[in-house]
Amino acid sequence: MGRAEWTPQFIFYYMRNQILILAAGKGARMGTDVPKVLVQFKQRPLILHLLEQVEQINQLAKPVIVVGYKYRQVQDILGDGFIYAYQHQQLGTGHAVMAAEGQIVGNNILVLYGDMPFIKAESLKKLMRLHHEQNSNISMFTASVNDFSAYPSMNFFGRIIRDVYKNIIKITEYKDAMPEERKIREVNPGIYMFNSTWLYDNIHKLQNRNAQGEFYLTDMVEVAIAAGETIHSLSINPKEVIGINSPEELQAAEKLL
Repeated sequence: MGRAEWTPQFIFYYMRNQILILAAGKGARMGTDVPKVLVQFKQRPLILHLLEQVEQINQLAKPVIVVGYKYRQVQDILGDGFIYAYQHQQLGTGHAVMAAEGQIVGNNILVLYGDMPFIKAESLKKLMRLHHEQNSNISMFTASVNDFSAYPSMNFFGRIIRDVYKNIIKITEYKDAMPEERKIREVNPGIYMFNSTWLYDNIHKLQNRNAQGEFYLTDMVEVAIAAGETIHSLSINPKEVIGINSPEELQAAEKLL
């Protein structure tokens, strides 16, 4: 899009946005030693399916890709159309976002995962619009799964807890959920849009007091709620937020495409 084609709507929705893609992980569970985002899915690396959708979103700031494990392989395949941030140790999704701080120039950032090949540009645009219309510090997708047998990995996603006014008041991880909470069908796929200043003013509040010793981006929801922020959410088709973490999930995803 040339400058002559810029419209007020284009500037309002996209000028202040930047996309951040987490792509630093190993493919150990996939049974390969290549970075997970380079695992082949329908004859192409996983991350290329996502980037095909990202390219359909007009933005002035280049996307930032967080790389780590065998990062040169990722950069060689993706080329110089992106800004790269390096995660020296893979200490969780929150840690990956921390590693990108020096590369963020957008007023708002949308955090995506390189192993989610089904998400659509139109859904991402809707989340961006919601985020701006609500002047939000944190916005997120949720997915409602009527039948977990169709999406078995999502059975272990965090459950969305809402109050009587439908406000999100908590996300309970599956392992911590009570039996009644596990029956909740609305789950957290972990895709967020943040006001950049708010995020980096608060991300260092994350704690790594868990069995893995990692910093989880999901915990930013808890930080936001504690600060009195409203969590704005948008429902997304569960199929769009399928992540691929194992050969079994890869095989199941190929049947869905």
